[in-house]
Amino acid sequence: MPRFEGVYVAIVTPFTAAFEVDYKRLAELCDWLISQGVHGLVPTGSLGEYATLTNEERAKVVNTVIEAAAGRVPVVVGSAAPSTRQAAEWVRHAKDSGAAGVMALPPIQYRPLEHEVIAHYEALNEVGLPMIAYNNPHDYKVDLTPQLLARLSRLEHLVAVKEFSGDIRRVHDILEYTELDVLIGVDDLAMEGPLMGAVGWISGVPNALPKEGVELFNLARQGKVQEATTLYRRLLPLFHYDASPQLVQSIKYMMELAGFPVGPTRPPRLPLPESEYEAIQRAFEHAVNHQPAGEAKSS
Repeated sequence: MPRFEGVYVAIVTPFTAAFEVDYKRLAELCDWLISQGVHGLVPTGSLGEYATLTNEERAKVVNTVIEAAAGRVPVVVGSAAPSTRQAAEWVRHAKDSGAAGVMALPPIQYRPLEHEVIAHYEALNEVGLPMIAYNNPHDYKVDLTPQLLARLSRLEHLVAVKEFSGDIRRVHDILEYTELDVLIGVDDLAMEGPLMGAVGWISGVPNALPKEGVELFNLARQGKVQEATTLYRRLLPLFHYDASPQLVQSIKYMMELAGFPVGPTRPPRLPLPESEYEAIQRAFEHAVNHQPAGEAKSS
């Protein structure tokens, strides 16, 4: 059975107007996402602006999400950090706090050699918490190829990979070379991923549109291609923003449009040009001004 199945939202970190973490709003966000049917929560990832948090804030964000989830859905914690030792400490914190697993990037500070990547994951594996390796060769300097994942998959606690390369062929190769579960990691493959065998989706835009994200993923996993395609094409203009460097500003604005504002982004992320917000608003209206998927048109 897959360990992490369904739609896991990589949740944003709400901030006040003074750029302080809004823990109350964070708990409300968790509760709302769970009420909308998401299958899991992923705090302190890139979308959660983990790199701008102090250690105290980061630990409290993790604890807040786990407490808010209250066992209703699994919580998978982002463990990225400048050093292997620091990353392992965040895995330890996640385990001690009651997380179901961690989403683990390879070394992020420079382009490591393969044996350094393996040693990094070996150190995280020693903590004893289920791990989802995070492959994001666009933003970091390591590509967790299917061949490298085959070597890493020998680690006892590595159970899945978040695949963010944007190449749908990777899903086939990973399933061929390893026994790892695949969770699609980029929103604009949210239909193709489950159709090709991904059991989960670590998602961004469903921060704003969780019900639609769950519906899309379920339709695709069930092989209902026509219904899935209708919904997917409405959402796709929004999903493209998830693969952009400005994904945090974009998704936080989508949440404002959805009636669930979560405050600003922390510098160095600044507000986007007004033209960008106008484009996001048009894409959002395209996504929500629709007839429900599968509903017949009246004559």
